[in-house]
Amino acid sequence: MRSLLGLPTHYNLGMRFSAALIVTSLLAVSAVAQTASKVEPEPKSVTVPITLDHNRVVIDVYLPLPDGSTKRVRGWVDNGNPDLCMSRRAATLMGLNVTCNDKECSAMPPAAVLVGEMKIPLSGIKEVKIPLKPPSAAAVMEPGMSAEIGIPSTVLRNYDVLINYPDREFSIGLPGSLQLKGVKSKMLVNANGLVQITSKIENKNYSLGLDLGSSISFLAEDLFNKLAAAHADWPHMTGAVGPANLWGGSDETKWRVMRIDRLQYGPLYLTSVAVVASEKYAAGSPDKHAAPADVGIIGANALMSYRIGLDYAHSTAYFDLGSTFKFPDFDVVGLILRPEDDTRFTVLGVADFDGKPSVPEGDDGVQAGDHLVAVDGIPVPDSTMGQVWSLLEGTPGQERKLTVERGGKQFTVAANVQHFLGEAEENQSKEKAAKKK
Repeated sequence: MRSLLGLPTHYNLGMRFSAALIVTSLLAVSAVAQTASKVEPEPKSVTVPITLDHNRVVIDVYLPLPDGSTKRVRGWVDNGNPDLCMSRRAATLMGLNVTCNDKECSAMPPAAVLVGEMKIPLSGIKEVKIPLKPPSAAAVMEPGMSAEIGIPSTVLRNYDVLINYPDREFSIGLPGSLQLKGVKSKMLVNANGLVQITSKIENKNYSLGLDLGSSISFLAEDLFNKLAAAHADWPHMTGAVGPANLWGGSDETKWRVMRIDRLQYGPLYLTSVAVVASEKYAAGSPDKHAAPADVGIIGANALMSYRIGLDYAHSTAYFDLGSTFKFPDFDVVGLILRPEDDTRFTVLGVADFDGKPSVPEGDDGVQAGDHLVAVDGIPVPDSTMGQVWSLLEGTPGQERKLTVERGGKQFTVAANVQHFLGEAEENQSKEKAAKKK
């Protein structure tokens, strides 16, 4: 049987079948092309939730693994540190080649990490710093923290950054991608991305760094001494409690803390700012022809009411007031603590209050070297520094039951929350109100 063209019918059917296959293949190719065209481009910016831990900004960070997957860990946004640091566990997960000496370990950094859906390249980082820890503490980047990787100033300086304390959000984006609002201030950005802002204290010009990775602010010791001598009425104390209990260094029992009545930080007028005296900074006496001297840093404790935008490309900081609530940052039990690699907390000492120990000391009280086991029955080990201090804070006069361990034995010590760094009259009125309850 033949077709109208004179070809055998089976030949004509074969041609039609081949044509159908070609059409189907073309449609499949077109569908694949359309699907490929729908692949979302990498975002120019992302916004992720913040966990505030001891005034430190902690976010989720995704590490690239050798098999192509990712692993979620906690990351510390630290614009006051130029070094990329991570835990030994994080480096091992990513398959980094770790080398160690007798002090610390290091490795070449991964190509990038992810924040939200945004890839953050680390190509400009020469090495990763990894603390030398025992295997049991491999997941510890810094004792008392949940973060296993830091996002340092050397990375942040390539982006627009917004730290939104009132709404607990962190945003990072390519230059020009974030809508930064608030009063503006020029900032000096050095090669490592560290920021300084022109400031005034007692009508004199200085330069203060911006370190939102620090839970407390610091001031050069000689300037601190000068201000303390001139203003004996400004609240002051010895001993790092609350946000001043930074890392649990042995010298923190002797740290001097004071509230500066008023200082100008760029366009902001900050009041009652708690600062710690530090030998790290050298106060200068700049004249109008010299750049202001770096005499300390403003930490997160002074800026918790603000949304802080950093436009590194244009050396501009933005401060948007989001809350007028005054955080009771020093209404705490007066312990000075050190977080350990094994997740326990060692008591370094007790801060004085009105010239007396703020927590009972001695055989029946607390002694240096004791371990804090629980607060009001809530276990302390495996907690972060911020979580422990949240247990120790409260309303002045409230009692906290401290479970303490010494020599393998546990016992309970009753201690009151005190209003540290408050005016003397204010402290007395609060104590009288607490007794009436």
